[in-house]
Amino acid sequence: MSGLGRIRAETSAGWRSFIRRRTAVFFTFFFPVILIVIFGALVRTDPTGEGLFTEPPAYYVPGYLAVVVLFTPLSRLGSEVARHREGNRFEKLATTPLTRGEWLLAQTVVNAVIIGLASLLILALVVLLTGAEIAFSPLLLPYILVGVVAFCGIGAMLGSYTDSQDGAVAASNAIGLPLLFLSETFISLEQLPGWFEPFVNLSPLTYFARGVRAATYPDAGAAAVAGVDPALANLGIIAVLAVIAFALGARSIPRTD
Repeated sequence: MSGLGRIRAETSAGWRSFIRRRTAVFFTFFFPVILIVIFGALVRTDPTGEGLFTEPPAYYVPGYLAVVVLFTPLSRLGSEVARHREGNRFEKLATTPLTRGEWLLAQTVVNAVIIGLASLLILALVVLLTGAEIAFSPLLLPYILVGVVAFCGIGAMLGSYTDSQDGAVAASNAIGLPLLFLSETFISLEQLPGWFEPFVNLSPLTYFARGVRAATYPDAGAAAVAGVDPALANLGIIAVLAVIAFALGARSIPRTD
């Protein structure tokens, strides 16, 4: 079987495994919906112009998308790798032609499909429930894809270096929650202490949020990066980070247990 055939077979198996877990399917789509209902429809803009959620609804679109682009790969890949380790499945995979990179790529494709569907739902709900006026840029798809690749790589590392599935899920939450709110998603850089800015710039999610916002909400006035359009520049940055994260994630997956 060719490399493409192996990836296709593993992708099919991963997809069937996901849809059999009804709880996972439910919460993958339910969690971001709840956030949109709470923060987008119930929590209104502060009329004084101070505090959280003072920007127009379109400003927060990257944050809503980040919920699935960040948490789904971290938790799914982290727990999947940990589960394979506990069941000595990587030892069995080592006897097959399937490489670690091919296995991770197949899992990434499954996550990309899941997150792509969830992102469509999120965009529709944001427009319907919050009245956000967003530009449906063709760059949205590549942003979601490279975001998935980046966080699948990080999720694979979490699953490889934690000692159990519970540890992988706990680590994904411990990393994901701070990143979700401190990467220019729901909280702007101006609302954070000046000394914290370098840490914001270390987060891959920051470049996702900046780029998606520049692509979908031009009125945000995103600054050019080295003279390059911010939507394209941030896509290039996160694409480089995605390649690095994927390579490190594939390398971290154990050959045997």
